[in-house]
Amino acid sequence: MPHVVIKCYPGRSEEQKLKCAEEVTKAITETMGCDASSVSIDIKEVAKEDWKSSVWDKEITPVENLYKKPGYTCD
Repeated sequence: MPHVVIKCYPGRSEEQKLKCAEEVTKAITETMGCDASSVSIDIKEVAKEDWKSSVWDKEITPVENLYKKPGYTCD
């Protein structure tokens, strides 16, 4: 039962979000061997000025088992 939360800056269309959810679902079902009906995806928009305090400091920096690390810093 994979559940994915995608956080991004505002500005993507509903069409882009749906396409992203479809592609992520496809990748999860192929790599984790589950049915698409088991996958749930939430896309949350976070304002650029809130990114460091809401996402970087709380959900990226302190996580030890981050499987895909970003190629940027928030200094």
